[in-house]
Amino acid sequence: MTREPIVIPDLIVGNVTRELTDRERLDPDFVIVRSDGQPVFHLVNVIDDLEMGITHVIRGEDHLSNTAKHIALFRAFGVEPPKYAHIPLILNPDGTKMSKRDQGASLTSYLEEGYAPEALVNYLCLLGWSPKDNREVVPLQEVVQMFDLPQILRHNARFDMDKLHWMNGEYVRLMSNERFYELAIPALKRAGFDTSKFPSAYVKAALDTCKGKKRLFSELADYGGFYFVEEVTFDAEAAAKDFTPENRERLKKLRDAFAALSSFDAASLENCLKETAKHLGVKAGVLVHPTRLACTGKTAGPSLYHLLEVLGKERVLARLERALANF
Repeated sequence: MTREPIVIPDLIVGNVTRELTDRERLDPDFVIVRSDGQPVFHLVNVIDDLEMGITHVIRGEDHLSNTAKHIALFRAFGVEPPKYAHIPLILNPDGTKMSKRDQGASLTSYLEEGYAPEALVNYLCLLGWSPKDNREVVPLQEVVQMFDLPQILRHNARFDMDKLHWMNGEYVRLMSNERFYELAIPALKRAGFDTSKFPSAYVKAALDTCKGKKRLFSELADYGGFYFVEEVTFDAEAAAKDFTPENRERLKKLRDAFAALSSFDAASLENCLKETAKHLGVKAGVLVHPTRLACTGKTAGPSLYHLLEVLGKERVLARLERALANF
């Protein structure tokens, strides 16, 4: 190295002058090969860039301190250094530097938790960068067209799980049905639900009632898993509340009314339930809650009449029979 300060032209932070330390003023040279013959990081890094013909080096700003030595090595080889751009670091929510050992740094963990790959990529693109129109949901193809290094922000970015969760929900809501099926079916399989045992049309119809209701694909199993089991497990607290002697007789009447239906579509089912409730002298909700619990095992989920239509007459009647046997 020479005994003069090295100026690092950086595409993001501008020119950075690296002053020599007192020791470097006396002896500016630095070790590039250890006594055992092993090259150090600085030499290996520069040789690797040379052999690959690297024109731009984009890396974390924590490497800025190394760049002066790299520039000196390039010049020692008689080669013009590549252009450097040092980007802000990604921090954990508590402000500490995110390392590869942190849970948040593992991309596979996000996919296993049910995040859509495209939503995750979109969010990562916005860490330290923002498009000129300040949009947040930006497809990768548009990011490629809009991205420009001068738009990189100077401050470090904090990983915001709430924002990622929101963004994933937006992607799930807006994605095509086919893409939704493509991501939902493996998520259900990871949770122990084998959709291959059911007709494709049935699986798609079931998933249609779930689309846009949950932000994570990992939440689909709890929300709509009842479609893909032979027998549902009843929520104990709900069963104690809704599976009462009074409701047992009401549910019998509704079961008989459903059995008499010639058309088992959502509109017919809704009309049938309301007419049965009117005949019994109760509000529709009195029948809705035990019916949902009998057919899904839960107190909340997709639209009742649509899920009944998807399950089909045979399954619905069988589940009502089983529920009545558990009163």
